[in-house]
Formats: sequence, C-alpha cells, structure tokens
Amino acid sequence: MNFSPESLMMSYGYKPELSEGAIKCPIFQTSTFVFKNAEEGKNFFEVAYGLREKHPDEELGLIYSRLNNPDLEILENRLTLWDKADDAAVFESGMSAISTTLMEFLKPGDLILYSSPVYGGTDHFISKILPSYGIHTLGVTAYDTKEEVLEKLQNHEHGDKLAFVYLETPANPTNALIDISMYKDVANQYSSEEKQVYMAVDNTYMGPLWQHPLEHGADLVIYSATKYIGGHSDVIAGACLGSKELIGRVKVLRTFLGCMAGPWTGWLLMRSLETLKVRMDQQAANAEKVAEFLSNHPLVEKVYYLGNITPEDGRQYDIHKKQSKSNGAMVSFDIKGGEQEAFRFLNNMKLIKLAVSLGSTESLAEHPATMTHADVDSGLRKKMSITDKMIRLSVGVENHKDIIWDIEQALEKV
Repeated sequence: MNFSPESLMMSYGYKPELSEGAIKCPIFQTSTFVFKNAEEGKNFFEVAYGLREKHPDEELGLIYSRLNNPDLEILENRLTLWDKADDAAVFESGMSAISTTLMEFLKPGDLILYSSPVYGGTDHFISKILPSYGIHTLGVTAYDTKEEVLEKLQNHEHGDKLAFVYLETPANPTNALIDISMYKDVANQYSSEEKQVYMAVDNTYMGPLWQHPLEHGADLVIYSATKYIGGHSDVIAGACLGSKELIGRVKVLRTFLGCMAGPWTGWLLMRSLETLKVRMDQQAANAEKVAEFLSNHPLVEKVYYLGNITPEDGRQYDIHKKQSKSNGAMVSFDIKGGEQEAFRFLNNMKLIKLAVSLGSTESLAEHPATMTHADVDSGLRKKMSITDKMIRLSVGVENHKDIIWDIEQALEKV
C-alpha cells in the first residue's frame, strides 16, 4: 500500500525501537554522538566528508549535530514526500536557506536572473549583498514574455554570464504568477556541457501542498518553513529540496556555515507536519470566503487573490491552471485611499493580528509598503502595485464568519 504523505507524516523515517519505543521521535538535545569503536568513526567520517560513497547496505551514522541529528534527518526525509524530492536540507531560517543556496551556486562574475517582487529579505540579499561579492543581478517581472526575458539577457552587459535563475511564485504580496517551465527553458538555453544554469523556486506562498515546482522544471524548491510548514508562529526555519546531488552540495556549505536547524526546530516542524494538510485545507477554504467578501465591499478597490483570476487574464490564468493545485490562503487588497486609511483599518482589527509572517493558524495582516517591502526600491514597488493602499492578509484557521466580521468592522472605522 502506497500511503499518502499526510498519513506518512506520523511515522515516516522513524523507528520507535531505536528510542525506547517512544511513539514520537524524542528531542535529541546533544552536540555529539558516541562511536561503538574507532573503525565505525572512521567509516562515518569517510562518507560525511565525501572521501568515498556510501555502500548500498550501509547505514549512515551520527557524528556531530552540526553534520546530522536524528530530529533533523527524520524531518528532512518527511519533507521530501510532498514535493517528491530526492533530499532536503533544513536551516534555522528561511533566509539562511536562500542565502546558502545562492552562495553555493554563484561566484564573482556570475549573473543571477530573479523575479520581482520577491520577499523583502530576499530582495535585499540579491540586490544589495550579492553585488558586493561581484555577482551581477537582473530582475524580471511576472508579466515578461520569454522573448522579453531573452532580450533583457541579450542586452545586459553580463547576460552571457547567466548562472542561476531565482523565482518566487506567486509573488509576495501581489499573487502574480510566474511560469516556472518558461524560465526552465531560458535556463536550458544558457546552459552548456561546461556550465549548467540551475533554477530555484521559493514556494513559501503555496507551501508543499498547493504547488510543486520540481514537477515544472525547477532544480530546487525553497521554503521559509516558518510559514505553512511550521504553521504555529513559534519556530523560525527554512528548507531547500531537490536532487541528491544538488542538496548534497547545499548541505556541505551548510555544514561549514553552521546554519543547520537544531533538534528543537526539527522536533517542532515534525509536530507541525502532522497537521499540515488539515490546516492548509481550512485556510484555503476560509480565504475563498474572505476574498469574496472583499471583492464586493465598496471600500475595496482591488483584490489580489488567485481565485479571482479569470480567462480574461490571459497568461496568468493559463499559469494558474497549469501550476496551482489551490487558490491558496494569501489575500491582498487595495483599500480606497492611501496609507492613512490602510493604517486606520489595521489599527482597528480585533481578531486579526497586526504582524508580519504568514501561513500560521492565526490570521495576520500587515502593510507591505512600509513593513515587509519597505527596503524594496520605491520605483519597483510602484511598478509592482505595492502601494500605500495595499494590505496583505494571511488567512488562518479561525471560523471564517469571525474573520469576515473583523474585516467588516475595521473597514467601517475607515
């Protein structure tokens, strides 16, 4: 019997007999592990440092929690199930997953092609940190055609040095969709026998259930595991998934940067994975009702929600049908007015919490232009419709009637 991922999340990769029969994996709060003998220690290090390949019937041993830990390894095994990835690497934050991955696959002189808008921290790292290391950047939008992207590369001073493609889809906070397979074609066009142009997709907005970038050509999929995967606003974590070869490279750099997740993080995320589908299903159902209410409210100018995309939206509709398995639970909207009206709405919420982050059990609201995307170039913000009147909602698992009541009464205060 091939069980579904939501069933396997309870036990996959864990052997109770190795932990005194405990039904749940214990927290292995230890820095180092004892070898049975010197020969075993030698064997473990040979595999860990890549001095030789693991034998087919050889069990990987535990050495040191910066290299491996039972909580981390079992978590990584379970994370691969939803995306059907070969391997996963978990980090202590989403940004450490992003920065470690980019540092592994980029070197001075290279060009990274990236979509806009992206999460504010990602934008800062790509546009301000990477250039200080001699890495060139080129931004594209969700609405650029393949021909326009290729033209931008051809006209860029370092276009022939393209080494990596980084996408975030749906875009944060506008829900604009990007065609993953189209950018895979671009990456392939710039690849050669000597150089492979890899592509990573930040899938945080859709989580492991609602979109599977690896199926559409991505080499790597990245998550802020703080969001839907963690889902309870009590853990900071990140993850990168892909092939054994590529994740092996990411894990080596992770080892030497020391940004692996600890046992407590691993344990908390394993707990959260058990309810991931239940939570996300409820959040998506709630978001549909919230978006419908907002779309019919006189004080709302525009609603940014995947469920509102229609055939009249052309390519966006086609991408949504091809890539998305749900409309998600993220809803942004433009309130009539500007910052003053947006702040008045936010300041009058009673149930929904005014906080950044997303994907958790509680509903959250924030003001992207002055909060999560405050560091993004003002011209780019305007171009991407991230204006003073935009409010971003992360819809939680509360009763949808209570969420809508809170939105309605806050709008009345405006």
